[in-house]
Amino acid sequence: MQTKTFSLQDKEILKEVLLFAKARRAKLYLVGGSLRDLFIGRRKVNPDFDFTLKRNAIAFGRKLAKEMACGFVVLDEEHGACRLVLKLKNKICTLDFTDFRAPGLEKDLLHRDFTINSMALELEKAVNQEDLSGSLIDLYGAREDLKAKLIRVAHKRSFVEDPLRILRAFSFASMLGFEVDKETLRLAEKEKARLAKVSFERVRDELFKIFDSDNAFECFKKLDELKIIKIIFPEIEKMRGIGQGPYHHLDVWQHTLETIKQLEFLYLEVKDKPDIKSFLDEPVSSERSRRSLLKFGAFLHDIGKPAALRYEGEKTIFHGHERLGLDLTKDICRRLRLSNDEISALHKIVLWHLRPGYMADNKELTPRAKFRYFRDTASEALSVLLLSVADQRATKGPLTTKASRANHEKVVFGLIKEYFKKAKEEKLPRLVTGDDLIKAFKLQPSPLIGKILSEIEEAHAIGKIKNKQDALKLAKRCINSKKK
Repeated sequence: MQTKTFSLQDKEILKEVLLFAKARRAKLYLVGGSLRDLFIGRRKVNPDFDFTLKRNAIAFGRKLAKEMACGFVVLDEEHGACRLVLKLKNKICTLDFTDFRAPGLEKDLLHRDFTINSMALELEKAVNQEDLSGSLIDLYGAREDLKAKLIRVAHKRSFVEDPLRILRAFSFASMLGFEVDKETLRLAEKEKARLAKVSFERVRDELFKIFDSDNAFECFKKLDELKIIKIIFPEIEKMRGIGQGPYHHLDVWQHTLETIKQLEFLYLEVKDKPDIKSFLDEPVSSERSRRSLLKFGAFLHDIGKPAALRYEGEKTIFHGHERLGLDLTKDICRRLRLSNDEISALHKIVLWHLRPGYMADNKELTPRAKFRYFRDTASEALSVLLLSVADQRATKGPLTTKASRANHEKVVFGLIKEYFKKAKEEKLPRLVTGDDLIKAFKLQPSPLIGKILSEIEEAHAIGKIKNKQDALKLAKRCINSKKK
């Protein structure tokens, strides 16, 4: 049997906390996720540790934060919970401290969310013992459920105590590859209305844990079956039952779920492509990566279709749905308190998700069309291309042919190659500036100058002009055309 012990780096952190606790005669227990992960062999890039003590956790944490010169925040004053954020060389370590939720440790552990998180270990033993298997306090079958890969509530009022745990059951299941047991599913369905009262920041964090897993599709499918997802995103209700014509085989909502599924398949296909993997792993904000944000983009990409729905004879059309989807996307992003960078990325993904398909439908893909695509999508050019592949693969109506799909992917993967090629090229130098235009043509500062510079940049990029003289000639033609 493999020895269960923390790494040397982890022990150094835990030892510092232990010495501080001993000096103040405080008895600390390690609880929750770090113990769970230790026993299933799961290593996190940014480690986190949960501690519990009888009382005064916030005061203890505040003093320890000064001692360790790290960040400190109160998480829940009523229940005595705080967090320390310790910056290491290339990592961030979080240390959470909470008061007992009951008079003693045994009942405190019963108030943990799930059995797999209900283990405890004296901090001194965690630091000094080489094998922790025999010292673990496991009163509620945590190790049995870990072995069975089962998410099970520690007690029947778990979701009443904290409704976010309903979503956490699914985020744990998707992250760990576990199943939620039947009684826990029944209780989640019974108490689901309570989720509406949970802060959107907390909901957001669990949602992105799901998006960051390899099983988001299966997770959202189950959340949909239990009618939980509509409590978080009531906007999806209008997407149900809307047929999309002969190019599609699913209604708008089922197509959305299928797109997430196809995107997850695509992630598996490109996992050995270092350039794409590096892009997907890139953080956009905090710990949220492009990988998870793009899945959220897939979730949102057709959200504007119900508002855009029109019928022309027997045709079902959704002209402009990408622009109508922007307003809903912005509302949802604000609700979830996403960062400006995340909102900007999702704005581009939703707005331009149709563009690669239009480009693939043209007989010739011109340098101008490619330039404008990369200009408009900017930092999300690759995100939009990957979504386009998943979106197309999720479209399997009778009028969708193998030939059209093959052509679509040929164009898109060609653009992906060009994206990385362009990323390695030096940016073309600017041929003229706004000041050059003002001086040469005696112009007043106005939006016209920006438009002319944009025309010059495009012409330069596609090889139509090569020097300052060419640029000024083009500028003159632009000015004359505006006068007519």
